[in-house]
Amino acid sequence: MDDRGGSFVAVRRISQGLERGNTCHSTSAEVVAGSTAWLGRGLSCVCAQSRESDARPSFDLTPSQEECLQRLQNRIDIAYDSSIPEHQEALRALWNAAFPEEELRGLISEQWKEMGWQGKDPSTDFRGGGFISLENLLFFATNFPKSFKDLLWKLEGDRSVWEYPFAVAGVNITFMLIQMLDLEAVKPRTMVGAVFLKFLSENESAFDLLYCITFKLMDHQWLAMRASYMDFNVCILQLEGSFLDIRQ
Repeated sequence: MDDRGGSFVAVRRISQGLERGNTCHSTSAEVVAGSTAWLGRGLSCVCAQSRESDARPSFDLTPSQEECLQRLQNRIDIAYDSSIPEHQEALRALWNAAFPEEELRGLISEQWKEMGWQGKDPSTDFRGGGFISLENLLFFATNFPKSFKDLLWKLEGDRSVWEYPFAVAGVNITFMLIQMLDLEAVKPRTMVGAVFLKFLSENESAFDLLYCITFKLMDHQWLAMRASYMDFNVCILQLEGSFLDIRQ
């Protein structure tokens, strides 16, 4: 990722498996440029190394990691509530980041469909991801505006006539990451979950950064499949499969 340019570069290798060896050459999400390279390389690198060892890994957390996990779980537990001013302001901020030159007429408006919400009230789409899914989208839009808008407007690649709904895809990615990393458990039960918590203790934005990377990977998966609207669920399932590959 390039913080200055507001974009990032990610290279994906889906369903190819992890090459065995002492060094890490194959990854499901290798970030090759910018400030978050440690995240993409580290998750896959440690998982690859774990396959070389017969020793049973320890998933015990340090006090610092426990605190970081608890803070993230507190975020995950917050449902989106349209009556809370902070949630309303976050939704308005997302609109302003996506459409800075277009005034939002209301939190319930047909305009929201332009961003890929299913209806005129985005709150109905947050049920699967909660408030953190809105925070993820807003983090993406604020920190990597170019990549965010490239995905929103489908500016890269040979696109389908009927594209995936951007905002709904974002909520699905939040939910998928929570499940894949097992973030609602008391402590990690997989190596990739344990490695993620190590990164989280070093950078509290690790989940938000991984979200941005994963969104980019999902779009690459979409293009590789030459997918159309009806293929959206298949695309998400294949992306989940790539995470399951490195969990094993």
